[in-house]
Amino acid sequence: MAIWLTENSKIIVQGMTGGEGTKHTRRMLAAGAKVVGGVNARKAGTVHEGLPVFGTVKEAIEKTGADVSVVFVPPKFTKDAVKEAIDAEIPLCVVITEGVPVHDSTEFWAYAVAKGNKTRIIGPNCPGIASPGASNAGIIPADITTAGRIGLVSKSGTLTYQLMYELRDFGFSTAVGIGGDPVIGTTHIDALQAFQEDPGTDAIVMIGEIGGDAEERAAAYIEQHVTKPVVAYVAGFTAPEGKTMGHAGAIVSGSAGTAQAKKEALEKVGVRVGKTPSETARLMREIMQAR
Repeated sequence: MAIWLTENSKIIVQGMTGGEGTKHTRRMLAAGAKVVGGVNARKAGTVHEGLPVFGTVKEAIEKTGADVSVVFVPPKFTKDAVKEAIDAEIPLCVVITEGVPVHDSTEFWAYAVAKGNKTRIIGPNCPGIASPGASNAGIIPADITTAGRIGLVSKSGTLTYQLMYELRDFGFSTAVGIGGDPVIGTTHIDALQAFQEDPGTDAIVMIGEIGGDAEERAAAYIEQHVTKPVVAYVAGFTAPEGKTMGHAGAIVSGSAGTAQAKKEALEKVGVRVGKTPSETARLMREIMQAR
């Protein structure tokens, strides 16, 4: 089993004809994902990487039955691209683009809510979602892990890859990179709920980072709703106050958003928190070996 992305998912790529879109379309195809076309209004009717290019998301869905879109368009066009996907009611829209203005992210997120939440948005500024052995939508490397029964949700792309690699002997049901911007479409809590309900997931790795209160809210959710074992890592223990670290949302303001506060909130509800990514992997290994 997997969450949100399965071997039957049909993927279109908005921005497929650009440099990044082309490169990662090839990688998704090589990973066995069912990429069925691209969207570029200026190149509609052409063929790119052996796939048809459509003028709109709506047309792509009508012609291919696509149910996932991966967005690789430049930041200034991302808002319109996501709103087009929402208007077409595609079930899943994975926004890889980084540097999207926060007010644009806020606008397309609110637009999705106003339209009835028919489109799940992952991102922006994220590596995407991968269900090893089934499908891959985004830029997560396909050859670093195996299919298994661990679920992973992470704010960090590189830490997603590291945990997937370190736990490759157990493997993953699905890995979701939600992105580290201040406003994102899918949260830790959304993924925790999906993994809790997924019969193919036995345990969950959650990667957070400094800034905001997403991890504290996730801890409260875990206490009330999650019965599966959860291990976590919080990036940024040595980050100086008031300095943005890596992601736009990773900033400590006074006592709010510190790694220590997040660690304490998670441990209070029974989540084991590693001091390093490798220790986090070891904690999960212990859980899986004991099953």
